Amino acid sequence: MDKYLITRRSLEVIRKHYFPVHCLTKSPLILRDLDILEEIDGNAKLPEDLRENIGRGVLITFSFSTLREEIARIFEPNAPLLDQRIEAIKKILDKGFMAGIAYMPILPYITDNEIDDMIKLAKDLGCKYVYFAPLTLQGKGRELFMRFLEIKYPEFLKEYKILYHNRYSPPKWWTKKFYVKITGKLKRRNIRFGPTNIEPKTMIKN
Repeated sequence: MDKYLITRRSLEVIRKHYFPVHCLTKSPLILRDLDILEEIDGNAKLPEDLRENIGRGVLITFSFSTLREEIARIFEPNAPLLDQRIEAIKKILDKGFMAGIAYMPILPYITDNEIDDMIKLAKDLGCKYVYFAPLTLQGKGRELFMRFLEIKYPEFLKEYKILYHNRYSPPKWWTKKFYVKITGKLKRRNIRFGPTNIEPKTMIKN
């Protein structure tokens, strides 16, 4: 629980100065602050690019890395349950906010087979956009993840060592295939990649 109301106090400052805001969260606690977010959404002074491309003072994006609770409990054990996040998105959309889902990070060989279900969920909920991005591994986090993978998913350890060999993200051939697949599925479902309909291929690393 945010017992110190840090987020709410931050939103009060944003409201006072008529700033727009993008809330990226896993927590249904955001429902507590919808009253302030409604005021920000209606009163924010938008720069020209936001005014032309989005036209809203508030974006709310919920983060998921999987739709399977058994996997979520492994990789995000302290995060709110998936059903709680889904119910929160429904309430936020019912209030008329511009909201979407960030499926980040997608875990190669572990959650990348969920993409169809992920897009379907966003569409069925009425989300305005989605994001997708694969896992990145750097520094100490890389070492810990590989050690964790060896324990929980040893069958994929070899593949991860190949994908992330001397790099922090999968190679271009993998990310190109990943985003081409996503682009086609999003077009068929008529849902945007990001609130301004980013072309996913621009996210492919050289």
